[in-house]
Amino acid sequence: MWCMIPGVEEVARMGEAHGASTTEEDPLKNLKLAIGSSVLCLLASCATAPEPAPQPQPAPVSLPVLPPARREVAPPPPPPPAPAPVAARCDAAVTFQNEEVFAFTKSELTQAAKARLDRDVVAKLATCARVEAVVIEVHTDRLGSHRYNQKLSERRAESVKTYLVGKGTDPDKIETLGMGKTVPAKFCPDIKGRSELIACLAPNRRAIVSIKGPAR
Repeated sequence: MWCMIPGVEEVARMGEAHGASTTEEDPLKNLKLAIGSSVLCLLASCATAPEPAPQPQPAPVSLPVLPPARREVAPPPPPPPAPAPVAARCDAAVTFQNEEVFAFTKSELTQAAKARLDRDVVAKLATCARVEAVVIEVHTDRLGSHRYNQKLSERRAESVKTYLVGKGTDPDKIETLGMGKTVPAKFCPDIKGRSELIACLAPNRRAIVSIKGPAR
């Protein structure tokens, strides 16, 4: 609120309005009136203005409640593939002592040898879906020359091959190896008598038939 402070003329008029005298007291009285009016005006101007009424608060806005974010979980890796089944095989290795197959120093098969080949080799070949290879390996003892034993082992291997071919084995799948006395299994260094030495060296006189192929 604003107030107008009275000037000299306004003070004089105020004095006249109140019937003031023209004595020397009048100016002083008028001054007092002016000061009092000014003080009242100042006090009125310093009065505290009323605070404005509070503005209404906006109504709270309800936000939609979102469901918690769904975390995508990666699926577990697939299990490793099962190993491929191993195909069955008809592989075999059959060892004969030469006395079971051949007479001493001979290369012809005995009847006992043929029966043993039928039971242990021909029957095994029948379990093969396909014969990949047949290896006939024949060894002799160290008695006699190298040339003699080499030729003897080759003839004996051929005798076994001929028999197996007669039983239906493909000759192109058969390999013969005459080893002579090059791979001894026993040495018998201290045996002096010939008959004892022949008996001691018997493990060296052997034939091995190896079969390879997938089983039926």
